[in-house]
Formats: sequence, structure tokens, C-alpha cells
Amino acid sequence: MTKADLVFTRGPVFTVDPARTRATSLAVVGDRIAAVGHDEVRELIGPRTEVVDLTGKLLVPGFQDAHVHAVYGGTELAECDLTGTVGVPEYLTRIRAYADAHPDHAWITGGGWSMESFDGGLPTRQLLDSVVPDRPAFLVNRDHHGAWANTRALELAGITAATPDPADGRIEREPDGGPSGVLQEGATALVSRLVPAGTPAGRLAGLLRAQELLHSLGITGWQDALLGVFGGKPDPSDAYVTAARDGSLTARVTGALWWDRDRGAEQIGELVALREKLSHGRFRAGSVKIMQDGIAENFTAAMTAPYLDGCGCATANTGLSFVDPVALRGYVAELDALGFQIHFHALGDRAVREALDALEAAVAANGRRGNRHHLAHLQVVHPDDLARFARLGAIANIQPLWAAHEPQMDALTIPFLGPERAAWQYPFGDLLRAGATLAAGSDWPVSSPDPLAGIHVAVNRRDPEADPADDRVFLPEQRLDLATALAAYTAGSAHVNGLDDAGSLRPGHLADLVVLDRDVFAAPPQEIAEARVERTYVGGRLVHCA
Repeated sequence: MTKADLVFTRGPVFTVDPARTRATSLAVVGDRIAAVGHDEVRELIGPRTEVVDLTGKLLVPGFQDAHVHAVYGGTELAECDLTGTVGVPEYLTRIRAYADAHPDHAWITGGGWSMESFDGGLPTRQLLDSVVPDRPAFLVNRDHHGAWANTRALELAGITAATPDPADGRIEREPDGGPSGVLQEGATALVSRLVPAGTPAGRLAGLLRAQELLHSLGITGWQDALLGVFGGKPDPSDAYVTAARDGSLTARVTGALWWDRDRGAEQIGELVALREKLSHGRFRAGSVKIMQDGIAENFTAAMTAPYLDGCGCATANTGLSFVDPVALRGYVAELDALGFQIHFHALGDRAVREALDALEAAVAANGRRGNRHHLAHLQVVHPDDLARFARLGAIANIQPLWAAHEPQMDALTIPFLGPERAAWQYPFGDLLRAGATLAAGSDWPVSSPDPLAGIHVAVNRRDPEADPADDRVFLPEQRLDLATALAAYTAGSAHVNGLDDAGSLRPGHLADLVVLDRDVFAAPPQEIAEARVERTYVGGRLVHCA
């Protein structure tokens, strides 16, 4: 009998395997799970076997993030970081300190500011000038769909009252028509194209910085949701290829190639060539990212009915469809026929419908090819479209952290959607009941990459950092049970990423494993986010130890 390299004993083990959800022991030989069970697994312990006692802990499959921007996130960790606060004075203190610490930087870059911090979600160029008057500054907001620029940056970009809004964005303006300092969606490229490009070494360092963080949170694999040039940011693909070739990529990664929304079907041949060129080892570039709309907070998410104004009256604005919805059907059918997975950004109910219509056209043209297409974000889903996910095999790629009462939701979203449509937000429970497969991700650096925080919100529909005195639950009928939420972050996301031998703990599966410091099933659901990752393994190899 072959002895195990690694054995976990004295359980509990949560397998995410419907045939046996719980066990107490698990053995690993090489990079694979050799046995899952109880005391009989201890027979595989030999003189060289490492034994991990799980008393008081919980073993689960490695988490997978189905929508993350790892290289961007890792790179931003080395820039001016405004995350973790919503205080304007703190923003200004951090920006000034960063500028003072980097006198050699021609531009001050970074971001993470929250729209809730400013009236109407809009900071001003003059406020940024007060701390960076002498150099251009360009700071993306928390959701990365807008940016804050100072006067010097706007001048260098040549943005004046006469500058027209781009088709896919908006320049926020002062009363005289001049730029106020905030650029939305595609308008960010007017300035970001001037920001000095990073280096391949910097992107690789960003990836490795991100990988270390993600492993510390129990994440063993992910789908990077944007490989290509977008919004003035350089293509992060080279970092993945380098890391995959030199062995420093320890995670399992799927890359989603960016669909250039200013072009059409002529780019498909280029995507085919990129898929072949970039894929190596633990990195595969078999997905295509199509951003169909923007976000609700800046009124660019595509809706079936108009946004409301501050008085509750309908406006003329229904958001933006970045890709013509009729043309989209042809593009998706062709990509599907070539074996690509489609990774849609779809926030508004019209964008969701347009993505589903495109998948319906692909099924009609090609039949069901099993390419595991998925729609990410799903903030507003019309009830008429819920059942279409299962019928079309479209996977619901959810970002649970957003499904909670917080200032951006309460002040900048709900009033402008109206009560009926606001009740269609993040319908995780309805999607599950309609038969949809759920996967989960974070959209980091937009929001925290911590899967346990996301699972907490999926189960409780409350922000884990919410004021205890605020006992509101956001649409409680859409809560998921803990096992379902955990499965979305493991088996569901592994399914999206084409890893059929990961995401659950079964003999023969990859030994991608996480040890939590407690059994979250034995504690109150309000305490899920308090759990911490003690150990993370990829293919039986320890990649993080707290």
C-alpha cells in the first residue's frame, strides 16, 4: 500500500461532494487526493507522512475566484492606496504622504476612493489640487469605472469645456462646462493614456504580490477577468506567461481575453492566436471578456427602463450597451463555435437580457457546446430572465460582497432604481431556485478578495463590518445557505474555470486544500467572516501558512 505524503485527521472535512459531504480524514499522494473518509485513512500514514491535526479546525477545498483582476490589484498595492476608509481628510492625508514619499514620480497614481465619500459621488479637481498641485494625479475609484483627476492631469489631456464626451463614457463638468475632475467609464482613457506605462518586471511583481495575498485567503485558482489593453492600462498577460514559464505561478489561472468594444468580428482571429500563444502550464487563456454595460452608481449600467432622478421621476437615461446587442449575438455565436468561453460583465437588467439573448443565438447556431459561459455581477436581473440561465446553461457568476446595505447602495443606487427594480438586485436565491449554477468571485481590487467575507454576505445579506445597531438585512429572501455559498466559491468557480478535478474533495481530485481556523458550520452565521485561513495547499504543496 502506497503511503501518503500528507494526511489530515480528526476532522471535520467539508468535501462539497453530494455523495459524502462530511468526513474526518483525508490523504494526499503527490498532487492528488488519495482517500477521503474516517479512521481507515490513517492506515496510509507512513514514517515520512506529514500529519495535520484538524481538531477545532475545518478542511475545505481551495477557494477559486471566478472574477478577479489579480495583476491590477497587486500593482495597485504598491501605489497610492485609498482603500479601507471613506473619510475625505484621510484620503487627502494619504495622497499627500504618497506624493511626498515619491518626489521622483512624474504622476501620482493609485485609487480605491469611494463614491459615498463625496456629494453626488463626485470629488473635485480643486480638492485634489490642494494636495498635489505640481504634478498630474489620476486616482481610480473603488469600482474602477471612474477616476479622479487634478487640474494638471486634465490640462495635459487637453480636456476643456469643448471636449465632447466619448461614446462609452462621460466627463463630469462644472457649471461652465469645464471638467470638474471626475471621468466616467471610457472617458477615463482621455487621461489614463498619458500615464507612464508600467514595466514587465513591475507587472510580474504585481502578480506575485497578488498571488501571495490570494493564497493567504485560501484562493488556489482564479479567472483574471481582463487580459488586454483597457482604459489606458497595459495588458497584464505577459506577467502570467512569465510566471507560468518560470514556475512562480503556483495558482491555477484562466485568463479572459478582452473584447475590444470599438471593433467587431475582425478581432476574433487575433483572439484565437492569443489563446494559443499565451496558454502555458497552469495558465490558460480560453475565455473572452465582453463588458456589456457599466455600473448603476454612475447610471451607465444598461436598464430596461430609465433611471430616476433625485425627485423620483423618470429620466431619459437607460444606461449604456457598450456592444451593439444585435451584433453581439453574431460575435458570441462565432466565439462559441471556436470553443471560447464567454465571460460577460452584465450589471443592469437590459445588459443581462442582451447577454442571454446572445447565448440563445449561440445555442440556436451551434447547439449546446458546454463552453461554460457565465454572466458576472448580475446586480439587477429582470424576473422574466431568471429561468433562462438554466435553460441556456449560463452560469451566474456572483460577487456577494455587494449584496448588502451600505452607503453606495442606499444613497447612490436604490433611490435611482425605484422600489420595484431595487428588489431585483443580486437575486442569488431566485437564481438558485430557478436552477442556475452559481459561481462566485470578488472583482478585487474593486472589493475585498476574501472569500469568507463574500460567503458571509451571501448567507447573511449584511456587510460583516456593518454597525451592529443597524440590523437591516438586504432582501433576506435572496440569502443562500452556508453549504451552497461555499460550493459557489469552490466547485462552482472550478466548474467555470474548466477544472473538473478541483473544487471538491474526492479521491483522484487535485489536492487544492484550505484549513480554516474553525468549523464555520458549527458557529452562528453572523460569525462566518471572523474565520481565518491557517493553511493553503495547491497540488499538495503548502503555499501559505499563517
